[in-house]
Amino acid sequence: MNLQAKKLELVQLILNTEKPTVLAKVEAVFKKEKGADWWDEISEAEKKAIEESIAEADNGQLIPHAEVMKEVRAKYNLD
Repeated sequence: MNLQAKKLELVQLILNTEKPTVLAKVEAVFKKEKGADWWDEISEAEKKAIEESIAEADNGQLIPHAEVMKEVRAKYNLD
């Protein structure tokens, strides 16, 4: 099912419901998503790893893509 079809299906379900609790839950989801930032949703360990990676990149500590791919191909016998 494509995105547009899913939206239409959800609109139809909302229009057909007579349950205020269902509508309140839908509204709560949208309110939460509107104010949500993915950074606030990840763990402290993930934040630390991202910050360390940015610092490494800023310091020029990078591995060329070709080298990474060579290692992946060797590790998983993709040649």
